[in-house]
Amino acid sequence: MSSLNLKNIYKVYPSGVTAVTDFNLDIEDKEFIVFVGPSGCGKSTTLRMIAGLEEISSGELYIDGVLVNNRAPKDRDIAMVFQNYALYPHMTVYDNMAFGLKLRKMPKPQIDQRVKEAARILGIEMYLSRKPKALSGGQRQRVALGRAIVREPKVFLLDEPLSNLDAKLRSQMRTEITKLHNRLATTFIYVTHDQVEAMTMGTRIVVMKDGFMQQVDTPINLYDHPINQFVAGFIGTPQMNFFSGKLTGSKGAKGKVYLEFGLEKIALPKEKVDLICNLDKYLNTDREIVFGIRPEDLHDEEAWVNDSKNPSIEVKVDVVEALGSETLLYCKTRSEQVPEDEESIKSIVDDVSNLTAKVDSRSSSKAGDNIKIAIDIIHCHLFDKETEVTILARDEENKAEIEALQAKREEEEAAKAAAAAEKLAAEEAKAAAEAEKQRLKMEKKLAKKNKVEAPAEEVAAPAEEPAAEEEKPAE
Repeated sequence: MSSLNLKNIYKVYPSGVTAVTDFNLDIEDKEFIVFVGPSGCGKSTTLRMIAGLEEISSGELYIDGVLVNNRAPKDRDIAMVFQNYALYPHMTVYDNMAFGLKLRKMPKPQIDQRVKEAARILGIEMYLSRKPKALSGGQRQRVALGRAIVREPKVFLLDEPLSNLDAKLRSQMRTEITKLHNRLATTFIYVTHDQVEAMTMGTRIVVMKDGFMQQVDTPINLYDHPINQFVAGFIGTPQMNFFSGKLTGSKGAKGKVYLEFGLEKIALPKEKVDLICNLDKYLNTDREIVFGIRPEDLHDEEAWVNDSKNPSIEVKVDVVEALGSETLLYCKTRSEQVPEDEESIKSIVDDVSNLTAKVDSRSSSKAGDNIKIAIDIIHCHLFDKETEVTILARDEENKAEIEALQAKREEEEAAKAAAAAEKLAAEEAKAAAEAEKQRLKMEKKLAKKNKVEAPAEEVAAPAEEPAAEEEKPAE
């Protein structure tokens, strides 16, 4: 057994920066868990806390049911593979792999057996006598993996081990690490910022942002049922298309619910409408939603466009990227098209009309064409614009969970707004007090100046009177 339990883990640095907030996760034996997220989201910090290289500010970490918060890294029975390989340059590959076992006073025959077996698994038997400088990046990475394998630890920790490799070698090493996990049948925790690595390698994926866990689920569930807009945009290449819109229409057996965004109005299928949480909150109200659709769920083929079951929208094709196996169309939606002489005025950040479609490789669409794009509406996504939480449940049982999360996010947003208002009021009060202080200071300064000038005039006046008195006797 090599299970891990992380309960209410926090990491707060002395400067006051909180890198990880309320991290809760149960990792089962033999799982391949992937921590994924943008740079600075806290994934490597979490991994280092598991390894014992970072102190846990608060919370509890259990390995096989044993609390290890205060145990040294060497006593946790884990092995870590670093991003920069961390090989000893003066040692051979054999000595690098055997070094940890020698420190543990393991018998030489056993060390030799483990090193050669790991080298065979990784395909580096012929490099055992070489030094790291004589190896390529991929070979060094395999040596670093071999050094971890010979330990036969309870848990493998891998911190972005493929980030220094070229694309072809990275793809090859992804496969090798997956095979290694299957062969060793032990627990792997893998950190990456590459969502392709996460989707292809992990049995479960932990998506992180700003130190918070966003969602923990299988790759296919993250793809099909993202819990919020961040997860939806982060998972999938190219990124999901997002448009602000509203829900209109009527409920009931004969009613129709429509999604309006820009100048477009499309009907939602009943099976989608039935899964919308708190529909009354959004239907025919001013509360906006965000409509999300993946590029691969947009089609320009005639069979899709002519099928009445699939709603379609008109777009203008800006750029066509023919990639061989597929074609990417970068388009502008009808609602946001502007005259060509005004296009340069609008910045990329302000332009929310962009739409990306991943279509068949033999598509005949060309740049400048005005075409119809069919939407596979059954695979659309809807999010609350304020909280960014999904409003589409996976099934009826999942509705309560989504509604509870929505309520929690609304409370958090209200608390943030109240805190921001309080902070603004405090800043305004401070500025007013400072202005009053400056005003009193100026008044005091003017009063002092006037007091100094007044006696000078009194002294000057008597000096003329004696001169007038001296003239009288002369008459």
